Amino acid sequence: MERRYRRSRGTGSADVRTQGFQAAQRLIDLANAVRTHPDLPRDVAVPLLASHGESPQDLTETALSDADLRKLRDAALKMTDILTETDTDRAAAALNATLADHAAAPRLSRHDGHPWHLHVDRHDAGWADWFLASSALALARILTEHGRATWGECAAPGCRTLYLGTGPGSPRRYCSTTCASRARVAEHRRRKQA
Repeated sequence: MERRYRRSRGTGSADVRTQGFQAAQRLIDLANAVRTHPDLPRDVAVPLLASHGESPQDLTETALSDADLRKLRDAALKMTDILTETDTDRAAAALNATLADHAAAPRLSRHDGHPWHLHVDRHDAGWADWFLASSALALARILTEHGRATWGECAAPGCRTLYLGTGPGSPRRYCSTTCASRARVAEHRRRKQA
């Protein structure tokens, strides 16, 4: 079922109207959910989308059908290919291709009490096209702000969690301080044994 008008929502925090939109974090969360639950069941997808500000009426079985969920899962998998790309130039090319295939001319929008924000989805975009367009735009903005792809897959052995690293300092390699510490300890032990 095509959506009449796909609106980008907030972060799912107590007051999304003051914090703005976090499409990149929504992408990371959905891509990690698909990695954990390859079939992306409704009981996983709906709370996740709600936590990022989707309204209850947009998450009913009529508004978000099983077919929509499958397409949304496939869109998250497509974006995972970009999230795991380690070469910034190839990531930029993939983002350009995604924007060319799924985005429309940028427009400013203000709805549902949210502040002005940028939309690049088509007015008649379904869930998957909306997700691909808004996610590609979010990653493109991050890439241009930082001059590199600041996202990736955790480098800790056995962890495949995707992360978004937009903080200061050297490029991030791990999804959490726990994985970073575990990897450092393992490397220290390996060197000690050698």
